[in-house]
Amino acid sequence: MLVREYMSANVISADEDTSIIKAAELMKKNKICRFPVLRNGELVGIVTDRDIRSAAPSQVVSFDQQERKLLPELYDYLAQINVKVMMSRDVITIEPEQSIMAAAALMLRYHISGMPVVDSMEKIVGIITESDIFKALVALSGIYQGETLFGFELENRPGVIKNVADTIREHGGRIVSIFSSSTSGEAQSRHVYIRASHLPSESLEALKKDLEKKATVLYMIREHVDT
Repeated sequence: MLVREYMSANVISADEDTSIIKAAELMKKNKICRFPVLRNGELVGIVTDRDIRSAAPSQVVSFDQQERKLLPELYDYLAQINVKVMMSRDVITIEPEQSIMAAAALMLRYHISGMPVVDSMEKIVGIITESDIFKALVALSGIYQGETLFGFELENRPGVIKNVADTIREHGGRIVSIFSSSTSGEAQSRHVYIRASHLPSESLEALKKDLEKKATVLYMIREHVDT
């Protein structure tokens, strides 16, 4: 799953000379929490709603005209301050052909909730947020297609995942997704998570007993999530 499949290609951006007030209005109008800052079309920074809240009292950027009248001088002052004085200049970016997992890892590492997507020429082609990551991971999990989730601890050798997957199929199940993880590169076992559909409730106990003959079953749960 690639970044380009889940990013928003319609990027709302602003020039570095945009005022704080205009920036706040831009966020409210477009219902966004961040936007890239440009200088002559080149990416030079990023501004978030947190940056704006830190720079200006909430009553000034709340878009309440009555409140603005209470602080006209402060409002006029902030209207003259540009976003370039408060933007983050060390912008974390990612390329559209990188994976969703790489985007998630960068967000986790740098404690950010979104970042611009740039091409090989450093031109902005999109923006990806944590919400986009969530959508991708939910889609990857197959939770909307499969209501039964199995957790296994399996030996780290060829064929073991196929063995448990085939057992699920023998009971009428259809494999929706398979995830596998090891605690280290040399681990002797791994955790494997299989989501399946088309398994009637009355057959689950028999299936579990058959699986326990071949593997360590950590859990087997039924869950339904509406789209």
